[in-house]
Amino acid sequence: MNDFKVADQCMNLDIKGCSKQTDKLNTYDWLADLPDNAKATDLVEVQFKPPRKGYFINSNNLTLQKGDIVAVEANPGHDIGTVTMTGRLVHLQIKKANLRPDTELKRIYRKARPVDMDKFAEAKAREHETMIESRQIAKDLGLQMKIGDVEYQGDGNKAIFYYIADDRVDFRQLIKVLAERFRVRIEMKQIGARQEAGRIGGIGPCGRELCCSTWMTRFISVSTSAARFQDLSLNPQKLAGQCAKLKCCMNYEVDQYVESLKRLPSREIVLQTKDNDYYFFKADILTKHITYSTDKRILVGEQTITSRRAFDVINMNREGKKPLTLTEDDATVETPSSVDLLDQDNINRFDHMKKKKKNKNKRKGDRKDNPKG
Repeated sequence: MNDFKVADQCMNLDIKGCSKQTDKLNTYDWLADLPDNAKATDLVEVQFKPPRKGYFINSNNLTLQKGDIVAVEANPGHDIGTVTMTGRLVHLQIKKANLRPDTELKRIYRKARPVDMDKFAEAKAREHETMIESRQIAKDLGLQMKIGDVEYQGDGNKAIFYYIADDRVDFRQLIKVLAERFRVRIEMKQIGARQEAGRIGGIGPCGRELCCSTWMTRFISVSTSAARFQDLSLNPQKLAGQCAKLKCCMNYEVDQYVESLKRLPSREIVLQTKDNDYYFFKADILTKHITYSTDKRILVGEQTITSRRAFDVINMNREGKKPLTLTEDDATVETPSSVDLLDQDNINRFDHMKKKKKNKNKRKGDRKDNPKG
């Protein structure tokens, strides 16, 4: 019989399926409680400094579980990482990572020893200092690039420099200088502005952690058409995130807005009544309320109606008929205005309650003192 435990980040899930690390690369192993799941395959998922992870072969048949720190094959030497998944689900993760079936995977050497951990801690302690110094070196060489992060290999023999550049950069001289300065093998990896924001992290205008640093692993291009569909102000300062690119969250609800727009009349159609012609001015897409104006440029003679009423008037105009007014029964539709949550309750309401209690107690005291009064 399997023993189940409750962990803080697992709730009522099997503890085998949860990872000891908490970052956006974690995946709950929903196949972990199956019999012989760990022996079903010799493939293992190993995570390094987020967001980098890889897949390796357990050729030595080591007994590995989530959270084990292992030494894996690298080029050159070895690297230190944490096991984040074993068993059948690793095949699905490899497929998700778009790795080719003929890709040659490296091996897992052993579980990390104290000596390995000492070298690993020493290498990690050099990362920040190396990043600051390498930025100055790139600046002295006149290269139009920014080094955003540095990751040392577990044995300290290799360092990966993550950089951002708008144009193509010839960093051959930079690699020579960095290799002479830090005495390690240098690897340069270019990342985008969104990837850099995900590595650095931060708080978005919504008050929550950035999506790119918490759960997003794939970045879909965002266009200004997403803002137009949602009737957002085309202000670059408001539409741009901390990465100076268009906010990824603009894509979250755009499909719903596109579907809702299909149920609204065209903005080019002019509604005709016996009094005036009404032109489209603005629309509340989700509530399906449309505001029309008697002037094309400014809001004059404002009339807000539902999309259903607008279609009725359009059909009447096609038949050569004109209603008396744009609204039904000469009644305008009141659009729900936004409500400030701070205005719902008075912050001094408890003070008023205290005053009422004091006045009530004072009256009771007066009645006791003057029973005839």
